[in-house]
Amino acid sequence: MFSRDKKNKVKEEIIEQVICEKYNSYYRMAYSYVHNEEDAADIVQEGAYKAIRYSDSLQNEEHASTWVYRIMMNEVFRFLSSRKVLVLGEEEIPELQSEDTYENLDLKRALERMDKKDKAVIQLKYFEDMKLDEIAEVLDENVNTIKSRLYRSLKKLRLELDTV
Repeated sequence: MFSRDKKNKVKEEIIEQVICEKYNSYYRMAYSYVHNEEDAADIVQEGAYKAIRYSDSLQNEEHASTWVYRIMMNEVFRFLSSRKVLVLGEEEIPELQSEDTYENLDLKRALERMDKKDKAVIQLKYFEDMKLDEIAEVLDENVNTIKSRLYRSLKKLRLELDTV
């Protein structure tokens, strides 16, 4: 039987591994909200710090990935609520990388005009390939709530794309 300290050390190692494996995903998500490389890096760094620091509160090691993602999303939302985020002009949007999942500038702009929770559901489902139950866990919502939010969000996104 593991002692409490050994269990916590194992959880911490699992969290560190998840952060290393998914760092680029966390960074892309943060950047898509704040549009600033330094701020996105700070958000991910703060989220990683909190995930490792509070790794002992991880209930189920199988859900470590979604647990860390929730922490990262909370950091993004905390950042957005503490600062007024300006929408970038076209000339300020960095050139898209070939590996970037935002291949369509119109789609990116339409997503940026959406509510942060609607945007999060679409990003997690279509850009991070998460299942609905994982999204529900990350956003701390009921799966049925996520289903209806995804449906409404996609409808809003279609309307946004039609106006671009």
